[in-house]
Amino acid sequence: MANDQPAGRRRYAARMPLDERREALLDAALRVLGRDGYGHLTISAIAAETGVTRPVVYDAYGGIDPLLHALLDRTQQRAADAALALIPAGGVPVELDRWLLEAADGLLQAVQADPETWRPVLGLIDGAPPLVRERIESTLVLLRGFVADVLRTNLGPESQLDVEVVAHSLVALVQEFARLLLVRPDEYPKERLLAAYAGMLALRRAT
Repeated sequence: MANDQPAGRRRYAARMPLDERREALLDAALRVLGRDGYGHLTISAIAAETGVTRPVVYDAYGGIDPLLHALLDRTQQRAADAALALIPAGGVPVELDRWLLEAADGLLQAVQADPETWRPVLGLIDGAPPLVRERIESTLVLLRGFVADVLRTNLGPESQLDVEVVAHSLVALVQEFARLLLVRPDEYPKERLLAAYAGMLALRRAT
C-alpha cells in the first residue's frame, strides 16, 4: 500500500552573503551559550538554533573552534567598545566623582541593552573554558589600565593613592553591579545600584 504521507524534504538555508551568514551564526551561538552554557555549544546546536543544516555552519566556519574564536572576538570587541567609549581622551581632566558615576551608569545601560553579549563577559555562563577566561581577563586588564590613567590625570602627582589597586577595585565593583543587574534585576535595578555607588563616593569625600 502506498504511503499517503508526503516525503520529508531537506531544509535548505536561504542564500545570503557569507558575512551575513557568519553574523547570523554568531548570533545563534550567543543565544545557545546564554541558554545552555559552553558545554552545549556545538555545531548541531548552532545549526538547529539558526534553522540550517550542519554543513552550512561548517562552510561558514570550518568547525566549532574557529566559530568560538570568532564569537569571542566579536563579544570582546563589543564589550570593550562600550566600556572604552566611557573613558575620556588621554590626559583630559574630568570631575572625578561625576565621571565615575556617569561611567558606571553608561556601562550598566550597555549591559541592559545587550545582555547576551555581556553575560559571558561577566562570567555568568557556566563551564567557561580557559580560553574564555583568558579573554575576559585581558579585557579587564585593559579597562583597569584606562581607569588608572584617568585617576592619575585627575588626582595629581601629590596624591598618595595606589591608583592600580583603586582601579582594580572600581572595575570589580562595577562588574558586580552589572552581574546583579542581570541576575537579580527586580531586587537590584540600575537606579538602586547607582544610588549606592553615589553614596560610596559621598562617603569617600566625607572621610
